[in-house]
Amino acid sequence: MAFNDLLWECRDNIGYLTLNRPQVRNALSLKTMEELAEAVSLAADPAVRVLVITGAGEAFCAGGDLRDIEAYVAAGNSLYDRMTGVARLVRTLAGLPKPVIAAVNGAAVGAGWSLALACDLIVASENAFFSMAFTRVGLVPDFGAHYFLPRLVGLSTAKYLVFTGERLGAREAERLGLVSLVVAPEALAETVEGLARRLAAGPPQALALSKSLLDRSLALNLEGVLEEEALAQALATGSADGREGMRAFLEKRQPVFRGR
Repeated sequence: MAFNDLLWECRDNIGYLTLNRPQVRNALSLKTMEELAEAVSLAADPAVRVLVITGAGEAFCAGGDLRDIEAYVAAGNSLYDRMTGVARLVRTLAGLPKPVIAAVNGAAVGAGWSLALACDLIVASENAFFSMAFTRVGLVPDFGAHYFLPRLVGLSTAKYLVFTGERLGAREAERLGLVSLVVAPEALAETVEGLARRLAAGPPQALALSKSLLDRSLALNLEGVLEEEALAQALATGSADGREGMRAFLEKRQPVFRGR
């Protein structure tokens, strides 16, 4: 599928989705958001075992394209319908039964940071920085930020970051638990590809089960989690990949997981 504002490639069971508007630091126009939803739906293909999202040029994503959004509203349109489309996009992205990695190569601001937060892992360049920034222009966070942020840093810190729009460097974001790994700028692509390959070689069903359990864990009590774990483990050990993994361990070799 051809896109105007994005690049999409799938190789070695890894989907690479690149925001490709470097002239505006990959700001999300309304059209870009529509294309992003289409691209994320492509990652639902079982052939894609891991999804990597990054930005072209020197930024990950500078947030919403305010010129485009302001013109849309000035023409008498309500943004509500468009935002319900964003909601569907975030549900699809967060609900993908596979690891999603944000490779943050520079600025992740506003909706750009929210987009990264909707991913499972964030690997950031030392040059990266993060800011909610919405209140600086009279807006509120979107792309699920009110859900993801307090679950990562707690309610008080989330309120501080939203209310102030404070800019965080990559190391500070890592300290707060918002970033999984920080690397030198020149090592970002290689590090992310290595991580993606490692995950893509893993057992897809077991990863999907664990992702689902972790995502729902805060809504469950201990008994609920234990019951869900029992069901998930029964499925995993009964799968071909589960049997292959256990057999490979006993035979002291690397397992070959085929997603069955």
